[in-house]
Amino acid sequence: MNFVEELKWRGMLQDIMPGTEDQLKKEMTVAYVGIDPTADSLHIGHLCGIMMLRHFQRCGHKPIALVGGATGMIGDPSGKSAERNLLDEATLQHNLECIKKQLEKFLDFNSDAVNAATLVNNYDWMKDFTFLDFARKVGKLITVNYMMAKDSVKKRFNGEYNEGMSFTEFTYQLIQGYDFVYLNKNYNCKMQMGGSDQWGNITTGTELIRRMGGGDAYALTCPLITKADGTKFGKTESGNIWLDRRYTSPYKFYQFWLNVSDVDAQRYIKIFTNIEQDECNLLIEEHNKAPHLRLLQKRLAKDVTIMVHSEEDYNKSVEASNILFGNSTAEQLHNLDETTLLDVFDGVPRVEIDREAIISGVGLIPFLSDITNILPSKGEARKLIQS
Repeated sequence: MNFVEELKWRGMLQDIMPGTEDQLKKEMTVAYVGIDPTADSLHIGHLCGIMMLRHFQRCGHKPIALVGGATGMIGDPSGKSAERNLLDEATLQHNLECIKKQLEKFLDFNSDAVNAATLVNNYDWMKDFTFLDFARKVGKLITVNYMMAKDSVKKRFNGEYNEGMSFTEFTYQLIQGYDFVYLNKNYNCKMQMGGSDQWGNITTGTELIRRMGGGDAYALTCPLITKADGTKFGKTESGNIWLDRRYTSPYKFYQFWLNVSDVDAQRYIKIFTNIEQDECNLLIEEHNKAPHLRLLQKRLAKDVTIMVHSEEDYNKSVEASNILFGNSTAEQLHNLDETTLLDVFDGVPRVEIDREAIISGVGLIPFLSDITNILPSKGEARKLIQS
């Protein structure tokens, strides 16, 4: 498989540095993607970068997932209008452990294959780096003019908020750039990948490698994923769609993908699944013949839910969805766990009633009126029943 061609047909290629494709054709190449550890779960906004690593490994290359324990203590200004809260070391360590478990669902870390994935934490090589050493070794190689020219910096100074940024955030691109230098030297890593908003930080790394005599270095980015209406991908009214069931249940996760628009489904089926090109084209063709059947959305929701959670969670989510349309059996309803059942009826008005009142027996009319206030009076309850 040709990695660049794979990204192209999937709509996952935005920017690519000259010479990158030749390098990938020449030999098995090591590349990395940086992951922000500011939460103890990834969300679907991370999925495009993770899928890049997954396809990279499937194409025979070696992926590195870099979890930014050091950079997470600073905060990346790219795409941000305000400075982020800094995290303490204990919180970051907890987040790293949780993120690793999630990444293992996408990448092969444990086999004996020559291209088995590697997980690294930049805190390991930054924690003993003194400020003076960093200034002498790294800071002197990149001018302030070069750093100010980056879009991520200019937007913070010239954007609508015009609030500037702290020195801490300003140095972020140097620290990320040094990550590339370190991986290039110690892991023979020759390429960094990321979202298109990371292009400035990534090219700072390639420039540092060049100026420090480290040899060839390459860069590749994917587009920032948006919805068809231009709004941000992965956000709902209730917030992020997380990969951890503690924050987003498998049922809600499944429903998110099931409810994407037809236009988005045609893009997402290529980006967020392993389905090959011929099968993707066939699915899109079949979907367009009968859009009301939502074949693309169903396949997308199935594949991503199984990949992130499990086939069992997918099956339970389908059964839960059937409840809304009256297609479930009594046994399926009985087997549904409480969390999923509540998710199914999320947003539906509900009342709480003491269990003992149900067990001891209660008439339907007082139940609808006096006990639950579903109806304003017993008279209204009688009218409803008689109708």
